[in-house]
Amino acid sequence: MRKEANTQTKVGVGIEAFWKALAKDVTVLTPTVLPKLVKEVEVIEGDGGLGTVFLFHFGSDVPMTYQKEKIVDFDESLHQFGLQVIEGGHLTIGFSSYKTFFQLTATAETETLIGVKVIYETEAGETLAHVKTTKSALAYIKLLEDYLLRQGS
Repeated sequence: MRKEANTQTKVGVGIEAFWKALAKDVTVLTPTVLPKLVKEVEVIEGDGGLGTVFLFHFGSDVPMTYQKEKIVDFDESLHQFGLQVIEGGHLTIGFSSYKTFFQLTATAETETLIGVKVIYETEAGETLAHVKTTKSALAYIKLLEDYLLRQGS
């Protein structure tokens, strides 16, 4: 059965800077802000837009070695970005489907509201997966915000 978890958070970074970091600089910034979790991110198909496939190589702190994700939603004018796990990672720990969507909305010049929606299916019925899914997305957003603030974005 398909399930959905939604949450939102505000960051103290303007929408354009956060959009660039979240949706365009995935290969560089993900290993930078998550050095113990992600060793490297490669583009294995596409140009960074809709349909692009990333290969995430995980570090020793992660119980799996890799995860492939495909951009399934990319609308720069609406600041919408969505990724679907297509191989490895979440699909090896009880999820049969896993998609994460981000919606950015400017609330001030240096503040952005980020909506996070995770749509997933689990093989083992109802678990605490909905809590874990949004918690990891929010943790990544916070680390990305901290990095951008240190860089003066």
